[in-house]
Amino acid sequence: MEIVIAKDIMKANDQIAEANRIKLDQANVYCVNFLGSPGSGKTTLLEAIAPYITNQSPFGVIEGDLATSRDAERIETLGVPAIQINTGGGCHLDANMVDSALKNLNLNNLDLLFIENVGNLVCPAGFKLGERLRIVVLSVTEGDDKVAKYPTMFSAVDALVVNKIDLLPYLDFDLNKIRSDIKVIAPDIDMFTLSAKTGEGAADFAGWLVRKSKMAIAAIKN
Repeated sequence: MEIVIAKDIMKANDQIAEANRIKLDQANVYCVNFLGSPGSGKTTLLEAIAPYITNQSPFGVIEGDLATSRDAERIETLGVPAIQINTGGGCHLDANMVDSALKNLNLNNLDLLFIENVGNLVCPAGFKLGERLRIVVLSVTEGDDKVAKYPTMFSAVDALVVNKIDLLPYLDFDLNKIRSDIKVIAPDIDMFTLSAKTGEGAADFAGWLVRKSKMAIAAIKN
Protein backbone atom coordinates (compact mmCIF):
# COMPACT_ATOMS: atom_id res chain seq x y z
CA MET A 1 0.00 0.00 0.00
CA GLU A 2 1.30 3.45 -0.95
CA ILE A 3 0.41 6.31 1.37
CA VAL A 4 0.51 9.82 -0.07
CA ILE A 5 1.07 12.44 2.60
CA ALA A 6 -0.78 15.73 2.09
CA LYS A 7 2.25 17.69 3.28
CA ASP A 8 4.31 16.27 0.42
CA ILE A 9 1.63 17.22 -2.11
CA MET A 10 1.54 20.77 -0.81
CA LYS A 11 5.33 21.02 -0.85
CA ALA A 12 5.43 19.93 -4.48
CA ASN A 13 2.71 22.43 -5.36
CA ASP A 14 4.53 25.25 -3.60
CA GLN A 15 7.74 24.49 -5.51
CA ILE A 16 5.92 24.78 -8.84
CA ALA A 17 4.14 27.90 -7.62
CA GLU A 18 7.48 29.50 -6.82
CA ALA A 19 8.72 28.65 -10.31
CA ASN A 20 5.57 30.25 -11.75
CA ARG A 21 6.16 33.37 -9.68
CA ILE A 22 9.76 33.64 -10.88
CA LYS A 23 8.66 33.23 -14.51
CA LEU A 24 6.05 35.97 -14.09
CA ASP A 25 8.50 38.28 -12.30
CA GLN A 26 11.04 37.85 -15.08
CA ALA A 27 8.35 38.85 -17.58
CA ASN A 28 7.36 41.83 -15.36
CA VAL A 29 3.83 40.47 -15.01
CA TYR A 30 1.87 41.01 -11.79
CA CYS A 31 -0.39 38.06 -11.02
CA VAL A 32 -3.64 38.27 -9.05
CA ASN A 33 -5.61 35.25 -7.85
CA PHE A 34 -9.39 35.84 -7.54
CA LEU A 35 -11.15 33.45 -5.19
CA GLY A 36 -14.75 33.13 -4.04
CA SER A 37 -17.88 31.02 -4.10
CA PRO A 38 -19.71 30.04 -7.29
CA GLY A 39 -21.89 32.98 -8.27
CA SER A 40 -20.03 35.55 -6.19
CA GLY A 41 -19.45 37.52 -9.40
CA LYS A 42 -15.78 36.98 -10.14
CA THR A 43 -16.16 36.94 -13.93
CA THR A 44 -18.57 39.88 -13.91
CA LEU A 45 -16.08 41.76 -11.75
CA LEU A 46 -13.32 41.17 -14.30
CA GLU A 47 -15.66 42.46 -17.01
CA ALA A 48 -16.46 45.54 -14.91
CA ILE A 49 -12.85 46.54 -14.24
CA ALA A 50 -11.53 45.71 -17.72
CA PRO A 51 -12.30 49.15 -19.25
CA TYR A 52 -10.37 50.91 -16.49
CA ILE A 53 -7.32 48.64 -16.75
CA THR A 54 -6.83 47.75 -20.42
CA ASN A 55 -5.40 51.10 -21.54
CA GLN A 56 -3.07 51.35 -18.54
CA SER A 57 -2.00 47.74 -18.09
CA PRO A 58 -2.63 45.09 -20.75
CA PHE A 59 -3.82 41.95 -19.03
CA GLY A 60 -4.70 38.31 -19.57
CA VAL A 61 -6.93 35.90 -17.69
CA ILE A 62 -6.71 32.26 -16.67
CA GLU A 63 -10.18 30.88 -15.99
CA GLY A 64 -10.70 27.89 -13.70
CA ASP A 65 -13.91 25.85 -13.80
CA LEU A 66 -14.99 22.25 -13.46
CA ALA A 67 -16.39 22.29 -17.00
CA THR A 68 -17.24 24.50 -20.02
CA SER A 69 -15.34 27.44 -21.49
CA ARG A 70 -18.11 29.98 -20.94
CA ASP A 71 -16.18 32.32 -18.64
CA ALA A 72 -13.13 32.41 -20.92
CA GLU A 73 -15.40 33.15 -23.87
CA ARG A 74 -16.91 36.10 -21.99
CA ILE A 75 -13.46 37.51 -21.30
CA GLU A 76 -12.32 37.04 -24.90
CA THR A 77 -15.24 39.17 -26.15
CA LEU A 78 -13.49 42.08 -24.38
CA GLY A 79 -10.42 41.60 -26.58
CA VAL A 80 -8.53 40.11 -23.63
CA PRO A 81 -6.51 36.89 -24.01
CA ALA A 82 -7.99 34.11 -21.90
CA ILE A 83 -7.03 30.52 -21.17
CA GLN A 84 -9.61 28.09 -19.80
CA ILE A 85 -8.62 25.36 -17.35
CA ASN A 86 -11.22 22.66 -16.70
CA THR A 87 -10.44 20.67 -13.57
CA GLY A 88 -12.87 17.87 -14.40
CA GLY A 89 -14.29 17.84 -10.89
CA GLY A 90 -11.37 19.27 -8.91
CA CYS A 91 -12.40 21.97 -6.46
CA HIS A 92 -9.40 24.27 -7.05
CA LEU A 93 -6.60 25.16 -9.41
CA ASP A 94 -3.10 24.02 -8.58
CA ALA A 95 0.28 25.40 -9.58
CA ASN A 96 0.90 22.72 -12.20
CA MET A 97 -2.33 23.63 -14.02
CA VAL A 98 -1.29 27.28 -14.03
CA ASP A 99 2.18 26.36 -15.30
CA SER A 100 0.56 24.63 -18.29
CA ALA A 101 -1.66 27.64 -18.95
CA LEU A 102 1.28 30.06 -18.82
CA LYS A 103 2.86 28.25 -21.75
CA ASN A 104 -0.12 29.33 -23.87
CA LEU A 105 0.08 33.02 -22.98
CA ASN A 106 2.45 35.61 -24.43
CA LEU A 107 3.62 37.11 -21.14
CA ASN A 108 5.71 39.72 -22.96
CA ASN A 109 2.47 41.41 -24.02
CA LEU A 110 1.02 41.56 -20.50
CA ASP A 111 1.44 43.71 -17.42
CA LEU A 112 -1.21 41.91 -15.37
CA LEU A 113 -2.46 38.35 -15.17
CA PHE A 114 -5.71 37.54 -13.41
CA ILE A 115 -6.46 33.99 -12.33
CA GLU A 116 -10.11 33.27 -11.62
CA ASN A 117 -10.04 30.24 -9.39
CA VAL A 118 -12.70 27.53 -9.18
CA GLY A 119 -15.69 28.69 -7.14
CA ASN A 120 -15.08 27.45 -3.61
CA LEU A 121 -14.44 29.00 -0.18
CA VAL A 122 -12.39 26.07 1.15
CA CYS A 123 -10.00 24.19 -1.17
CA PRO A 124 -8.35 27.07 -3.10
CA ALA A 125 -7.14 28.76 0.08
CA GLY A 126 -4.34 26.24 0.60
CA PHE A 127 -2.90 26.16 -2.92
CA LYS A 128 -0.43 28.80 -4.07
CA LEU A 129 -0.31 29.32 -7.82
CA GLY A 130 2.51 31.83 -8.27
CA GLU A 131 0.40 34.91 -7.63
CA ARG A 132 1.57 38.12 -5.96
CA LEU A 133 -1.90 39.09 -4.69
CA ARG A 134 -4.93 37.16 -3.47
CA ILE A 135 -8.43 38.64 -3.52
CA VAL A 136 -11.61 36.97 -2.29
CA VAL A 137 -14.95 38.06 -3.73
CA LEU A 138 -17.97 37.77 -1.42
CA SER A 139 -21.44 38.59 -2.71
CA VAL A 140 -24.07 39.98 -0.36
CA THR A 141 -26.40 37.19 -1.49
CA GLU A 142 -24.17 34.69 0.35
CA GLY A 143 -24.91 36.14 3.77
CA ASP A 144 -22.90 38.18 6.26
CA ASP A 145 -21.67 35.16 8.24
CA LYS A 146 -19.17 33.86 5.70
CA VAL A 147 -16.08 35.63 7.03
CA ALA A 148 -16.60 34.10 10.47
CA LYS A 149 -17.51 30.66 9.08
CA TYR A 150 -14.60 30.40 6.62
CA PRO A 151 -11.67 31.99 8.46
CA THR A 152 -9.04 29.98 6.58
CA MET A 153 -10.00 31.57 3.29
CA PHE A 154 -10.42 35.13 4.55
CA SER A 155 -7.15 35.04 6.51
CA ALA A 156 -5.27 33.78 3.44
CA VAL A 157 -6.02 36.75 1.17
CA ASP A 158 -4.77 40.33 0.79
CA ALA A 159 -8.08 41.96 -0.07
CA LEU A 160 -11.81 41.40 0.25
CA VAL A 161 -14.32 42.58 -2.33
CA VAL A 162 -17.94 42.68 -1.17
CA ASN A 163 -19.90 42.47 -4.41
CA LYS A 164 -23.54 43.04 -5.47
CA ILE A 165 -24.10 45.93 -3.08
CA ASP A 166 -26.90 47.07 -5.40
CA LEU A 167 -28.93 44.28 -3.76
CA LEU A 168 -28.38 45.47 -0.18
CA PRO A 169 -31.80 47.15 0.10
CA TYR A 170 -33.45 43.78 -0.54
CA LEU A 171 -31.38 41.59 1.77
CA ASP A 172 -30.72 41.12 5.46
CA PHE A 173 -26.98 41.71 5.11
CA ASP A 174 -24.95 43.74 7.61
CA LEU A 175 -21.81 45.30 6.13
CA ASN A 176 -20.65 46.36 9.58
CA LYS A 177 -20.71 42.72 10.68
CA ILE A 178 -18.38 41.86 7.79
CA ARG A 179 -16.06 44.73 8.72
CA SER A 180 -16.04 43.62 12.36
CA ASP A 181 -15.35 39.97 11.56
CA ILE A 182 -12.59 40.73 9.07
CA LYS A 183 -10.81 42.96 11.59
CA VAL A 184 -10.56 39.97 13.92
CA ILE A 185 -9.46 37.46 11.29
CA ALA A 186 -7.33 39.66 9.03
CA PRO A 187 -6.91 43.16 10.49
CA ASP A 188 -4.59 44.42 7.73
CA ILE A 189 -6.76 43.39 4.81
CA ASP A 190 -7.94 45.89 2.18
CA MET A 191 -11.73 45.88 1.77
CA PHE A 192 -13.82 47.16 -1.14
CA THR A 193 -17.58 47.37 -1.58
CA LEU A 194 -18.89 47.49 -5.13
CA SER A 195 -21.42 46.31 -7.66
CA ALA A 196 -19.89 44.60 -10.67
CA LYS A 197 -23.29 44.73 -12.36
CA THR A 198 -23.90 48.49 -12.06
CA GLY A 199 -20.23 49.47 -12.02
CA GLU A 200 -20.45 51.27 -8.68
CA GLY A 201 -17.00 51.19 -7.06
CA ALA A 202 -15.38 49.37 -9.99
CA ALA A 203 -13.19 52.30 -11.04
CA ASP A 204 -11.75 52.75 -7.55
CA PHE A 205 -11.00 49.04 -7.24
CA ALA A 206 -9.40 48.93 -10.70
CA GLY A 207 -7.28 51.97 -9.88
CA TRP A 208 -6.05 50.32 -6.69
CA LEU A 209 -5.10 47.18 -8.62
CA VAL A 210 -3.17 49.12 -11.26
CA ARG A 211 -1.29 51.20 -8.68
CA LYS A 212 -0.42 48.13 -6.62
CA SER A 213 0.80 46.23 -9.67
CA LYS A 214 2.94 49.09 -10.97
CA MET A 215 4.57 49.58 -7.57
CA ALA A 216 5.31 45.86 -7.26
CA ILE A 217 6.77 45.58 -10.76
CA ALA A 218 8.93 48.67 -10.18
CA ALA A 219 10.25 47.08 -6.99
CA ILE A 220 11.03 43.82 -8.82
CA LYS A 221 12.93 45.69 -11.55
CA ASN A 222 15.04 47.47 -8.92
